[in-house]
Amino acid sequence: MLQAAILGASGYVGAELLRLLAGHPAVRASRPFARSRAGEPVAAAHPQLAGDYPGAAFETFDGNLTGVDIIFAALPHGESQKLAPAILASGIPFVDLGADFRLNDAATYEQWYGDAHQEPEFLGQFTYGLPELHRKAIRASKAVAAPGCYPTATILALKPLLPFLEAGSIIVDAASGVTGAGRVPKEGTHFSTVSESFSAYGLLNHRHTAEMEMELGDGILFTPHLAPMNRGILATCYATATQAFDPLAVLHEAYAGEPFVTVSEEPPATKWTLGSNAARLTARYDQRTGRVIAIAAIDNLGKGAAGQMIQCANLMLGLDETAGLARSGVCP
Repeated sequence: MLQAAILGASGYVGAELLRLLAGHPAVRASRPFARSRAGEPVAAAHPQLAGDYPGAAFETFDGNLTGVDIIFAALPHGESQKLAPAILASGIPFVDLGADFRLNDAATYEQWYGDAHQEPEFLGQFTYGLPELHRKAIRASKAVAAPGCYPTATILALKPLLPFLEAGSIIVDAASGVTGAGRVPKEGTHFSTVSESFSAYGLLNHRHTAEMEMELGDGILFTPHLAPMNRGILATCYATATQAFDPLAVLHEAYAGEPFVTVSEEPPATKWTLGSNAARLTARYDQRTGRVIAIAAIDNLGKGAAGQMIQCANLMLGLDETAGLARSGVCP
C-alpha cells in the first residue's frame, strides 16, 4: 500500500482527501498534517471519519517525509511556494491544490493574486492537472497543480467548442456551494447570511479568471455566485459562434470514453455529482442569436478539488485512473 501525506488535512478539502483515500485500493493517508490542530485526533475535526482513522492524530509538518510515496497539499494560496523547493528536491510526486503553481508565469500570478511570486523558477515544473486535457503530461510529471473548481467546470464545458467560438466573446456565470470558501468562518458565509439568498461576488476580478484565460484565451468575463448549498458548482457559459454547429455532438465526441465526464441533452444539476468525481455537461446552439450555451455541473470538493487531485495522483503513480473515485453522485 502506497503512503500519502496530506498538508492541510483539517480543512474541507483535507477531509475529502481523507474520506476518498480511506476507500482507495492502493493508497492510504498515513500522514495527516495540520499545523493549527497538531496533536488533536483526526476525528475531532472530522467526526465522520472516526471509523476510518481510529487513533490517528494531526501532525506538524517539519519536512520529514520518510516513507511517503505521494504528497497532497490543500493549503491557503501562497503557502505551497514556501514548501515546494524542498518537496520537489525530494523527488516525491506532489499534487498541489493551491493557486501557487497553476499559472504559466509569475507576472500573471502577481496580476491576479496581488503578491509577487516567491519561487517563479519552479512554475515550469508543474503540470496543469486537468486529466481530460493533459493526461499524458500528468502521467510523466512529478509535480501537478490541480485546477480551481470554477475553472474545472468552465474549461471542461468550453474547451472542445473553442474552434467554433468567436475570440473574446466568452461569458461565464457560475455558482458555488459555501464549502468553496473554505472551513475558516467568514461573515459572508454564516448560515444566516447564505440561507435563502443568492449573491454575486468578485465582480470583474475573480482570480480564477486567469486559469480560464490560460486554457481558453483572453477576454473572458466571469461572474461567480454564492449559492445556499454545501457543495457543488454549476457553470453556465455563453459565447458567440462563428458558424452554426451542434455543440452537444462536439462534446460527445471530445469526451467519448472519459471515465468521469457525462454529456447529455438534459441540463445537469449539482446534486447529480454530489460526493463524486463526475462532471455532467450539456450544450446548445441558439439559431436565433448565433450564440452557444454550455453548462457543467461538478462537486467543488470532488472533481473541483480532492477527487481531481486523486485522479491526477493515480496517473502519476501508474494506477488505474479511476481508483478510489466514484462516477455517480449521491442523489437524493
